[in-house]
Amino acid sequence: MHILFVTSNRVGDAVLSTGLLDHLIHAYPESRITVACGPAAEGVFLRMPNLARLIVMPKRRFGAHWLGLWRQTVGTRWDLVVDIRASAISYVLATRRRAVKRKRPGHKTAQLAAMLRLDPPPLPVAWTSAQDRALAARLLPDGTPIVALGPTANWDGKLWPPERFVALFQALAAGPLPGARVAVLAGPGEKERAMAAPVLAALPGAIDLAGQLSLPEAAACLARATLFVGNDSGLMHLAAAAGTPTLGLFGPTPADEYAPSGRLARAVVAEGRAMTDLSVVQAMAAAAALLALARGG
Repeated sequence: MHILFVTSNRVGDAVLSTGLLDHLIHAYPESRITVACGPAAEGVFLRMPNLARLIVMPKRRFGAHWLGLWRQTVGTRWDLVVDIRASAISYVLATRRRAVKRKRPGHKTAQLAAMLRLDPPPLPVAWTSAQDRALAARLLPDGTPIVALGPTANWDGKLWPPERFVALFQALAAGPLPGARVAVLAGPGEKERAMAAPVLAALPGAIDLAGQLSLPEAAACLARATLFVGNDSGLMHLAAAAGTPTLGLFGPTPADEYAPSGRLARAVVAEGRAMTDLSVVQAMAAAAALLALARGG
């Protein structure tokens, strides 16, 4: 069975789409799946089972990237085309069946699940290799609780103040996670590094993973963390997909649509629209409740 899966340019949206892919892999274990995505999201799918081909689509002027995708896929007789981008591509390819995303209310995972009439929505997953997990074990050894922090985001309005990340970690280490170490993660590039820098400077003993990992390596590291706390970002969604107890920090973006999705994932929402309206006390209470849930308390 040949499946074409057209997914997002953005890491967070791409991670949220992995639940659909995981469903298809289990429903059609002999399938060969071609995934088309943007460059930033490539790493989400590199370790995916049943992956026949990964087509990376850098954005081009006048939508020329879609023409490039058509040229690479038109020669295949598809059994299923799944298009979360709602592009024209799914209508100009020969396929037995197509599923195209429609605008609907609700969480993104529910919107995606409706494409295949799935209820409840399948949870996102994070695929890693043995090499990724071995690297993570060296970077984050057993024996000490690890609090992973994600202080970056794709726009400034989603950033919780760095000093509040520092204060929250210190409260966790003095309270429910005595002796905890902190790991700071960020995406690639100078902008992400600059956003993480104040937290790293204030916590000189931190494990600095900012901009140093591929997405599969980051997922493997996050899976070893005791808790992840971060802004609404791709890393937040990756942490939840990895099964890590994940607390997403929300202000201007709608948590009812973009909250982290996982068995141990929760969102804490600022009392106002600004991230400065989210206090350390409020985040600490949510983190403590999440840790208690993870421990079965």
